[in-house]
Amino acid sequence: MEKEFYQGNRERMYREMKADSLLVMFSGREVRKTNDEYYPFYTDRNFLYLTGLDSKEFVLLAVKDSAGNVEEKIYILPPDPMKERWTGERLKPEQVQELSGIRELAYVQEFGGDFHKLASVGNYRYLYLDLYKEEPDDRDRPEHWLLAQTSAAYPYLRIENANAILRRLRTIKQPCEIAAMREAEKITRDGITAMMKASKPGMYEYQYKAVFDYVLGQYGPQGPAFPSIISAGKNNFCIHYYSYKGQALDGDMVLNDVGAWYDNLMNDVSRGWPCNGKYNEKQRLLYECALRTSNHMFSMIKPGMLMADVDGEIRRYNAVMLKEAGVLKNVEDIGTYMWHGGAHHVGFDVHDVIELPKVIAPGMVFCVDVGIYHEEWGIGFRLEDNCLVTEDGCENLSVITPRTIEEIEDTMQKGCWAPGRI
Repeated sequence: MEKEFYQGNRERMYREMKADSLLVMFSGREVRKTNDEYYPFYTDRNFLYLTGLDSKEFVLLAVKDSAGNVEEKIYILPPDPMKERWTGERLKPEQVQELSGIRELAYVQEFGGDFHKLASVGNYRYLYLDLYKEEPDDRDRPEHWLLAQTSAAYPYLRIENANAILRRLRTIKQPCEIAAMREAEKITRDGITAMMKASKPGMYEYQYKAVFDYVLGQYGPQGPAFPSIISAGKNNFCIHYYSYKGQALDGDMVLNDVGAWYDNLMNDVSRGWPCNGKYNEKQRLLYECALRTSNHMFSMIKPGMLMADVDGEIRRYNAVMLKEAGVLKNVEDIGTYMWHGGAHHVGFDVHDVIELPKVIAPGMVFCVDVGIYHEEWGIGFRLEDNCLVTEDGCENLSVITPRTIEEIEDTMQKGCWAPGRI
């Protein structure tokens, strides 16, 4: 992304803020894993969306005065030759300015003093913070620590929800975001087709994952957009499965729910195939129900449709398909074979942080996910594609990944995959 993208995101954010307000956003801190080891650092996505800066312990401070004028400053880590010797170079001021478009910089040690001066002077009434937690007992982030300090020292500052504004901004994707998602789709396609070509009875789930990871590694250091879900046989009935210990036996279906990321944008694609390269009668029957359901959705999704109707129509139509196929006696019992929802938005997060819309609009990107889990037959899989809403309909961004039975079987019969061949 060019810096103009991040500058535009900040400008839209500032327009939504009240006059006489402060905004503080944190990039985040490392989380200790064990002893002296930390988990790989992952920059807060809302901070990244506003700045383009992928670094720990940065702080964005914006001040909006009574006339609507905004001043912004970024606080960065100072040079530290000894720490940089161990963990790599830190972003330099000129790099920060070029990436973000923010001209005024200071070091993080100065943030506390600067914030105190602004908070105590009496000119500001509101403080915008992103205090979102998925669960109430999630660990506190720097925003929550600042909230505690503010409540004690500056009780007259009213807290406003920065997360709500950012959700609205992130709901509609901009052209550069869609372009990046198209590139992510190509990378994901190559990873999935490599797994298809490598597939054979007796292959372990961790070997499928190794193939996918290898292919993504040829495109850059980011790797998968999220922990890959790759399973076989009975493990397909664990919706979010991460063990990779199972073995695909002859006749088993391989389920994968994977994605790549490119220039900070992510995707989410699922395919299911028989490890031996040939769908049996029951696998074919169920897969065709899912495929017809998916194709039906892509034929009808368009601006003005209720977002809730995407999930609802997937379940309704798939129930009809399964009933016509003789699998389901009553459409009301679709929950026997469909265990999860069929649509979530994607973007800077794979389950994107957006304001859940009531009505679909152009520029939204969400998944069309059809999962069928038939435990009695030992067949579980999902067919998941990424849907871009256009001005008069929609586009399947992941149609480039084999998705029909003919395409998948043909891909699997084209020969074995080996490192170096994508």
